[in-house]
Amino acid sequence: MTSQRVVIAGASGFIGQRLVASFREEGASVSTIGRSGADARWGDQEAIDALVDGADLLVNLAGKSVNCRYGPANRAEIVRSRVETTEELGRSVRAASTPPSLWINSSTATIYRHAEDRPMTERDGEIGTGFSVGVATAWEDAFFDGDLPATRRVALRIAIVLGDGGALIPLLMLARFGLGGPQLDGRWPTSRTRRTAGTAHDLGARGGRQRFSWVHLDDVVGTVRFVRDHPELDGPINVSSPNPTDNRGFMRTLRYALGRPFGLAAPRWMLELGMFILRTETELVLKSRWVLPERLLHAGYRFSYPEFDPALRDIVAARSLPMSTESR
Repeated sequence: MTSQRVVIAGASGFIGQRLVASFREEGASVSTIGRSGADARWGDQEAIDALVDGADLLVNLAGKSVNCRYGPANRAEIVRSRVETTEELGRSVRAASTPPSLWINSSTATIYRHAEDRPMTERDGEIGTGFSVGVATAWEDAFFDGDLPATRRVALRIAIVLGDGGALIPLLMLARFGLGGPQLDGRWPTSRTRRTAGTAHDLGARGGRQRFSWVHLDDVVGTVRFVRDHPELDGPINVSSPNPTDNRGFMRTLRYALGRPFGLAAPRWMLELGMFILRTETELVLKSRWVLPERLLHAGYRFSYPEFDPALRDIVAARSLPMSTESR
């Protein structure tokens, strides 16, 4: 039996690395596209064309991390690294004599509005406003642009991914050093420049009650496999646990998983100063993301980690030391 040919773009991140390893474990032939150390590099259209032609599955995870300050240069690179790479892959799919039957492109659950009143599903979720939402919509517009009659396209609107890497690690560090309380929203002056750029965060949920939609890394990999095996699925799909928590509950569970029963809360002024020093944005912890995976559940996907507490404990237990600080 001929092994499946899989092409993964943006494979150097912690999601991509797990996905590459997972497919290779099942005997697939996996090729990668990236900036360096990959089988084809971005900008080399001929090499990308050669990889994509004849592939069974194309997965694109490329994109600059949003864990940065949203200045003009970073904003431009966040958009470019998503839209241009997706467009490159689209050209390769169109040029292929044997195009992949399935193209899965990463997207983000941040595409939905700040939601405190109800969860957002693919069916009735409301698209938000601001820079981050604009990035998500431009990304999906590039992905779904034009006809690709031989290729099924699925955009994964992924919630915050929990694993030994990514967004969880700095939060683990905060909890370890006694700062594992909730992140509290409040009023904060914002400049006209930030409002024009769409990067200002307006006061929302109080008391650390902003919703926190998450997904275990194993379920991201599981979703890719599930989508591959269910040809009836196309278009946008929410990739998030069916049991979101809120910021207060998230941080409480995080503390207890680490054996830290107490943690100081961080009010808005402290967050703004701290995030400025760390060169990132308060939106990452203050926006209320309330997303449900309606289409996955209706199609019969069973989450390996539907509940937050077991998911977090699995990740903490899997680390080589309970709270090692080695670089990754």
